[in-house]
Amino acid sequence: MANRGKRVDALMKTRGVISNLCFVEIKTHLTNLLEEKHYRPDCFAPSKELVGAIAQIQGTVESATRNLTDKITMKDELGTPTGEEIYNYQPRAFLVIGDLSEFNTEHGVNQAKLKSFELFRRNVRMPEIITFDELYERAKFIVAFGENTTEGMTT
Repeated sequence: MANRGKRVDALMKTRGVISNLCFVEIKTHLTNLLEEKHYRPDCFAPSKELVGAIAQIQGTVESATRNLTDKITMKDELGTPTGEEIYNYQPRAFLVIGDLSEFNTEHGVNQAKLKSFELFRRNVRMPEIITFDELYERAKFIVAFGENTTEGMTT
């Protein structure tokens, strides 16, 4: 996965009874989600950086699907199988980029921009597009939920 133009920021695996590959492309929270000027009234185009990041991770996943085997048997540093297997069937992909605060104005949310972004990302099948503020809120929820479910449990 180290080929030029096909490097992924994070190569992960899902956690479950069976593990699958998962690719993550990470930009910054400052990356614009939309172009500054509207394309048409009440219609904003996705930013060049957003579209480029989508194309980048789609290319990486396609390359992995084509070049890697369906099942990867993990080995330790000595080449001994660890017993862990990771599958490569239509791997999931995520793009972490930007921040929804981009759509905030002095007097509230710019609905045309928010609508343009949400319609775009809801119709991109792969990767799943997550903003940094959304990822932060998910992490806060998981930590809070994890703390609540472990209270009262004995080891």
